[in-house]
Amino acid sequence: MDMLSGEQITAAALADWRKLGQGLHARFVIRDFGAGVRFLSAIGEVGKAAGHYPEVRTGTGYVDLKLISDDAIYRDDAGTEHQVEWVTQQDVDLARRISEIAAEHSLSADPRSITTIELALDTANAATLAPVWAALLTGGAEAQGRGTIGDDVRDATSRRRSCGSKKPILTRHRVRGSTSMCRSRTTLPSNASPPQWPLGR
Repeated sequence: MDMLSGEQITAAALADWRKLGQGLHARFVIRDFGAGVRFLSAIGEVGKAAGHYPEVRTGTGYVDLKLISDDAIYRDDAGTEHQVEWVTQQDVDLARRISEIAAEHSLSADPRSITTIELALDTANAATLAPVWAALLTGGAEAQGRGTIGDDVRDATSRRRSCGSKKPILTRHRVRGSTSMCRSRTTLPSNASPPQWPLGR
C-alpha cells in the first residue's frame, strides 16, 4: 500500500492523532486498568478484522497507541519502489475507527501530551554515513531502512531538499521521549569527506 504524504494525512483530519516521526500517535485517558483492557479488547477485534494492529503502551491513566505500516511503498525520483515503515491508508482508517471506539467507551484523547524525540541526519552523503549511525544507535547496520537513521524515506511535502542540494538528503532515526519533541540536525558541508569508520561486520 502506498505511503501517504503529509498533505493526505492532514486532510484526513484525525483530531485525536498526531503524525510524529513516521507514524500516527494517540493517547487516550482511561479511568482505571479495567477500562483500558476493555478499550484494547475492542481495538483488538477491529484490528483482527483489518489484519492490522496498533503498537500499544499503557501507563497509569492512559493508553498510548501508534499506527504505522511496515510495508508502505515509497517511490523515489527514478520511480523505484522501496518498502518502508510509514503511514498508509490502512493506518488512517484504523485510527478513525479507534477514535470511534474511544467515544463509545467515553474515553477522551489527549493529543497535546504525545511527545517524541527525533534525531535526523542531514547530509548529501547519506549512503556512506547512514549505516554508521544506524550501527551506533541501534547496534547493527542491518537496522537501516526499518525506521532508523538509515531510512531514506522523505515526506513529499516537506524538506525533500536542503541548502540548495539537488539530492534528497533527509534521513531519520526516532527515539521515544517523555518530555518534549525536538529535532536535532547535523549538517555537513557539501564538500566534506565522510569519516571512514569500520562497521565491524
